[in-house]
Amino acid sequence: MPGVTVKNIDQHAVTKAVAVFLKKTGKLKVPDQMDIIKTAKFKELAPYDPDWFYVRCASILRHLYHRSPAGVGSITKIYGGRKRNGVHPSHFCRAADGAARKALQALEHARLVEKHPEGGQIVVKQRDAAKQTGPLVISK
Repeated sequence: MPGVTVKNIDQHAVTKAVAVFLKKTGKLKVPDQMDIIKTAKFKELAPYDPDWFYVRCASILRHLYHRSPAGVGSITKIYGGRKRNGVHPSHFCRAADGAARKALQALEHARLVEKHPEGGQIVVKQRDAAKQTGPLVISK
């Protein structure tokens, strides 16, 4: 019987489950200004969801699992989008690097992410993460 990995499951369900797990453990330190900042300069408003920081951290963990090592620059590229310039053509714009940096720092403080010797961050090995946070069970 083949094993099931994170890549075989619905990614939206994985991100939501990890976000609930991160909020429930209480080890993730949310910065004070996260309720009023925008996530990118091409956005008009801040996120509506009050728990958006947990969802963003869970999404960053998922991205780091798929393609690591990754730093702040590559994460801003992942969450970038289209900046509308009015009557002028729209162009790609990166996301806010402050939000990405704070999310990576919070994940590093929770010992879910560690710095890679060649640059960027990687997900902590499973045996180390299980000691720190306990098992993660995803159910539908």
